[in-house]
Amino acid sequence: MTWGQFKPAVPKCWLFAASGLMWSAVGLMLGVTAVGWLAPEGWLIGTGYGLAGLILTVGVLRRRFGRLAQQNIHRLRKLPSRGCFFAFQAWKSYLIIILMILLGVTLRHLPIQRPLLAVVYTAIGGALFLGSFHYYDHLLRLIRTVRYRRRGRRHPL
Repeated sequence: MTWGQFKPAVPKCWLFAASGLMWSAVGLMLGVTAVGWLAPEGWLIGTGYGLAGLILTVGVLRRRFGRLAQQNIHRLRKLPSRGCFFAFQAWKSYLIIILMILLGVTLRHLPIQRPLLAVVYTAIGGALFLGSFHYYDHLLRLIRTVRYRRRGRRHPL
């Protein structure tokens, strides 16, 4: 037996789906947590903090997470047609994920007001959620291309 036998190989399209779902799930989780923290603040104050987080979302998406998603898509495209399921993120990304989890736990235990943390959670969660659509877009293009090739035609794009 070799280690290669234990590697869960899946078609490449599953790697794009896994990345998109992971980014969406974490983004939604952070957003729901932020809403839970803002709800006790009242409608007006909670909406203000929420809008601040949404405005920051655009910057975080454009400057970091959008670019990161595109880089990851480019890396995934270079993989063979079947790859290890856990390759949906680069190994360095797993280290970044661990650091982000530790940072989140640390922030929760610091004496920072929850509404201010909610702004950070909304910004990062929103950017992750919106960044996941880069993966979905690429997955749909991949599926369309495969369908066209099976029919013996070239994709119009």
